[in-house]
Amino acid sequence: MNGGVDGDQLTIRELDVAGAEGPLAARLYSGDAARVKKDALVVFFHSGGFVGGDLDEADAFLRHIAGGAARQLVLASSYTLATVRPFPAAIEDAHAVLVWSRKNKAKLGWTGKRLVVAGIEAGANLAAVCALMARDRGGPALAGQILIMPMLDPGLTTCSMREMKLDEGTAGVADTCAASYRGYLPNGADRSHPYASPLQSSRLKNLPPALILSAEDDPLRDEAEQYAAKLAAAGVATTLKRLAPAPLADAGARSECACRAVAVDEIGRFLAALDIPVTLT
Repeated sequence: MNGGVDGDQLTIRELDVAGAEGPLAARLYSGDAARVKKDALVVFFHSGGFVGGDLDEADAFLRHIAGGAARQLVLASSYTLATVRPFPAAIEDAHAVLVWSRKNKAKLGWTGKRLVVAGIEAGANLAAVCALMARDRGGPALAGQILIMPMLDPGLTTCSMREMKLDEGTAGVADTCAASYRGYLPNGADRSHPYASPLQSSRLKNLPPALILSAEDDPLRDEAEQYAAKLAAAGVATTLKRLAPAPLADAGARSECACRAVAVDEIGRFLAALDIPVTLT
């Protein structure tokens, strides 16, 4: 199917990619009508607290990223929800999608030079974990990671998570996070695993540059910012931006917040700065 964003031609293709245990639905967004191969591919994972969500969750957001002046190539992939199989099914899928992308460059219209992983909320957890897994497993090499309002702390211990539970407008997010982690991590011992809780990882060196977007009025704010600080302390080039408050009619509509112009601009600048090609291994 085709669509337009701000007058720009946008091509969107539905396709299947290979997950850890079978095919996954995916959607490829390209803002280049000339079909010239792009040097950078952004692989994106949706929100939904590990237990819900689909490719439509961030469709409007990804239309903005793929369209406009930047004309990014974006592959949005689904993953196994915890209601089907809990941790580590989703993260194994996410890493498998990166491997599949590397092997299917021609199909995607990608030169293979730069691979960036991204996500919102639970999808940002998967993106952060993909960076860890790619390092630990020897690939595929990543040029960057974009974490938007990420879920990184199954313990829900940060000040913003505790304090904002008292706020009527954000209580739904905190409560939903708790329920989501119960579904995703039914084995309590898994909650301290770095592939479930990147914030608790003690091994954060040799990771790709990161853009982390938090939000002033988001219960997830502090864990995002703490992770940014830990990455920077480990020598990872890290850009942290806190978005101004923008209450949502639906507290669970995570992708709507990320669609705001300031977030799209920050992502565009971050991607533009990744101008040193990375050879995939």
